[in-house]
Amino acid sequence: MNTAAHERIAVERAVPVARLEVERLRQDFPILRQTFHGKPLVYLDNAATTQKPQSVIDCEARYYGSLNANVHRGVHTLSQRATDAYEAARDAVRGLINAAGREEIVFVRGTTEAINLVAASFGQRLRPGDEILISAMEHHSNIVPWQLACQRSGASLQVAPINDAGELMLEQFARLLGPSTRMVAMTHLSNALGTVNPVRHIIELAHAQGIPVLIDGAQAVPHLKVDVQALDCDFYAFSGHKLYGPTGVGVLYGKAGLLDAMPPYQGGGDMIREVTFGRTTYNALPYKFEAGTPNIAGVIALGAAIGYVSALGLEAIAAHEHALLAYASAQAAQIAGLRMIGTAADKASILSFTLDGIHPHDVGTILDQHGVAVRAGHHCAMPVMERFGVPATVRASFALYNLREEVDALFAAVRAAQEVFA
Repeated sequence: MNTAAHERIAVERAVPVARLEVERLRQDFPILRQTFHGKPLVYLDNAATTQKPQSVIDCEARYYGSLNANVHRGVHTLSQRATDAYEAARDAVRGLINAAGREEIVFVRGTTEAINLVAASFGQRLRPGDEILISAMEHHSNIVPWQLACQRSGASLQVAPINDAGELMLEQFARLLGPSTRMVAMTHLSNALGTVNPVRHIIELAHAQGIPVLIDGAQAVPHLKVDVQALDCDFYAFSGHKLYGPTGVGVLYGKAGLLDAMPPYQGGGDMIREVTFGRTTYNALPYKFEAGTPNIAGVIALGAAIGYVSALGLEAIAAHEHALLAYASAQAAQIAGLRMIGTAADKASILSFTLDGIHPHDVGTILDQHGVAVRAGHHCAMPVMERFGVPATVRASFALYNLREEVDALFAAVRAAQEVFA
């Protein structure tokens, strides 16, 4: 087990964690009451998107029913109330990840846009011969924006390898850091493997050479306690819809000094201070990066989602999911012909696997007939599939509302799939 895993488990054991009352909490999620093909829904596709508690659904509806107005631009009462609710959500995000200031929280459409923002804006300082360093386990959203930045600038993309367990090979990563490295961009928690990267150590290694670091936290924020100041990352990106919030809203955290020095990503309303035909001066942070009318309802509902998970406690959520993953991994190990893809010592929330002689898409289809919703495919991580020599995997991913009985249902359906193809 690596050092990061030891440290995280030691903290978990040292701090008493309240148990989630999962059966009661499931009542907060109306979609879970459905049946499919005569079976209760077993929703294990949480790495793609999580379901929404009624409080989040009600919050978004309430905005449109009683608060609908544009923000930052009106002196009338409705606009002021909408602005207050919108900015309260920014404060909720700041508290969730412990940012130093609210000006460091930029609202975007999701993790993908957050990374594209940095790649396009910070990326304007790249020059031929510069290097961007990522890992072999990245989601396409943390690969393609950097490829585009390299094509625009003449910089090159460097890739740190992973081992057969799906863990970053730290010695090779450290050797790839050098005087030409201008940015490290790394996932916190792999969406395809479940690997939790030792991001604090990664950041320390990069900062020792003056290299800024962006962390893709799309999968991590719903499952781990994230403190951007303790990590000392320069940028951190995540999406609302994986945190029990709405689709179409996300967050870019950036250190104020870096954001202040970066040019705007988009131009338009609200990101300006003054416009003439000769020149434009830009708004203060974070509004410089928030051009146009934002997803106001989504941002406010994201604030409600943060309130929901904060009330439960991320430590309690993580402990529950860790127990589910351990239970599922033990069951998976008992099934002949099942190969787990991603066996890192430090994992969270995700179990990916293949079955001998059965394409993952066929497995996913049969599981669906049993009411079990999983993801089958390359998970927007095609280089990971290539690394492990598979076209795709079946991915079961866990959330706070999942039960051990649902894990049992998953593997009963897996055995049924094997019987079909026997």
